[in-house]
Amino acid sequence: MPYGDFYEAVLSIMRQSEANHVVNYFAFREGETLKFIMVIADDKKQILNILSHELSLWQPLESYSLLSLTAAMYQFHIFEREIWENFGVHFENHPWLKPVRFAFDRANSMKVNDYPFYRIDSEELHEVGVGPIHAGVIEPGHFRFICNGEMVLHLEIQLGWQHRGVEKLYLEKTKLLQQTVLSESIAGDTAIGHALAFVTNIESNAALQVDADLAIERTIALELERIAMALFDLSNLNVGTAYQLASSVYGALRTPVINYFQAWCGNRFGKGLIRVGGTHYPLTTALQERLTKLLDEVEWRSEEMSETTFNLPSLQTRFEEIGKVTYRQMYLIGAVGQAAKAAGLKRDTRWSHPNDTYKMLAIKPVTLPSGDVWARFSLRRLELIQSIGLIRQLLAKHPQTSQRPAPKYDSDLTLKPNGLTVVVNEGWRGEICHTMITGMKGEITHYKVKDPSMHNWLALALSLRDLEISDFPINNKSYNLSYCGFDL
Repeated sequence: MPYGDFYEAVLSIMRQSEANHVVNYFAFREGETLKFIMVIADDKKQILNILSHELSLWQPLESYSLLSLTAAMYQFHIFEREIWENFGVHFENHPWLKPVRFAFDRANSMKVNDYPFYRIDSEELHEVGVGPIHAGVIEPGHFRFICNGEMVLHLEIQLGWQHRGVEKLYLEKTKLLQQTVLSESIAGDTAIGHALAFVTNIESNAALQVDADLAIERTIALELERIAMALFDLSNLNVGTAYQLASSVYGALRTPVINYFQAWCGNRFGKGLIRVGGTHYPLTTALQERLTKLLDEVEWRSEEMSETTFNLPSLQTRFEEIGKVTYRQMYLIGAVGQAAKAAGLKRDTRWSHPNDTYKMLAIKPVTLPSGDVWARFSLRRLELIQSIGLIRQLLAKHPQTSQRPAPKYDSDLTLKPNGLTVVVNEGWRGEICHTMITGMKGEITHYKVKDPSMHNWLALALSLRDLEISDFPINNKSYNLSYCGFDL
C-alpha cells in the first residue's frame, strides 16, 4: 500500500490493544524496487498481521525519506535503524537513528569506531567503557556507562562486531542441508529453536505435512533446550553471588540434560536432530524411558536446591530491587520472552500463537510483576518446572514406536514460487521469527532472521539506570541475551 496508508494502518493496529506488538519489520531489494514487510502479532486473536509498502528506486536510496513510526511508537526503533543502516533510507523524526550492526556491505558508511554514543558534558560525570573484548569466553560487545560516582545515569550498548552475514548465506548456500546447518549455528544455545523455525518455513512453503508424532518430538526437544538453559542461568546467577553450592548443583544438573541430546542425536546442543520433513533420530522407547528418569531426577534435585537457594536472605537482598524495569517500559520497547514476562508482560508465543502440538497443552505463561533480577531468577525456576510438566504430557501422547519419516532433501521437494512464509516460535529467550521469500523459480530470494535479543538489549540498558555500576554483572547475567543471535 502507499506509505501514508501503511503508516496509518500500522499505528491503528498497534493502538487497538497492548496485546499487539511488532514481530518484524525489514526491507529487501528486488530489481529496481525496495520492498518493506511488517509483521505485527495480535496475541489475543492469535493472528499475524502482515503489511507491506515499497519504493521505486529511480534515485539514490539515501535521498528517500519516510516518516518514522518510532516517533509515534518506540517499539519500531531497532527495525527502522536496521533498514536505515542497510539501505540508507532516512526515517524522519526518528529519535535515535544510528547504526545497529556495522555490516561491511551496508549503505551507511559510518565506521564502528565512530559510533555516536550519547554524551553528557559535565565535570562531575565520567564515562566507563567495557569491551568489546571481555574477560572470559563471551562474545564481543561494547558497553558505555555514564556515571555520577558509582551511580549509572545511562548505559548504551554497541553490538555488531562479528559481521557473520548469516542472512546472506541463506542465498549463497543453496542446498537444503547447508541451510539447515546454518540455522542451527545462528546461536549455539538456541540450535533447536532456530533450526525448527527454518524447517517449518520450508515445510510450510512446500505444503509438506509433518507427522504428528514427529511434531511432538520436536516440541520435546524445544522444551529440553529451555530446561538446559534455565539450569545454566540458575547456576550462572549464583556464580554472581559467590554461592558456589547452588552454582555447582544447578550446573551439574544441566550436564545430564545436554548429555541426553548427545545420546539422542549425537550432539549435546541438539544439532542434527531437526530436519525438513523427518528425522534421522526418532525418539525410541529406550530414549523415552531414559528421558522420564532424567526429568524425575532433574525436578527433585533442582527443587531441593531451590528450596534452600530461594529462601536465603543474603541472596534475596542481592537480587531484589536490582535492575528493575516496569511493565510499561517493557511494553513501550516491545520486549518479548523472559525479559517481558519477568515484568508482568505476557509475551509467550506457545500461548499466543501455538502450533498444533502446543494447542494440545493449553499453556499458561509464567509472569512475575517486579521486573528485577529476583523476578528473572525466579522465572527460570518456574519455567524449568513448567517445561518438565509439558514434556511429561507430550510423552504420554507419544506412541511407543521408533518409526519416523526420513528427512527430505532438495530432490524430494519443490518450493512454491513468489512465496512469503512467516514462522514464529518460542525459543528459551523468547520469540523467534524467520521470514522466507521465494522468487519466480522457487528459489530463496530473501531470508530474514529475528532473534528475541533484537527486542531485549534495550531492556538491559534501561534497567541499569540509577544502579551502582557494580550491579551490572549480576544484572547482565539475569538477562543472558545473545550477541550472536543479534549480530547476524
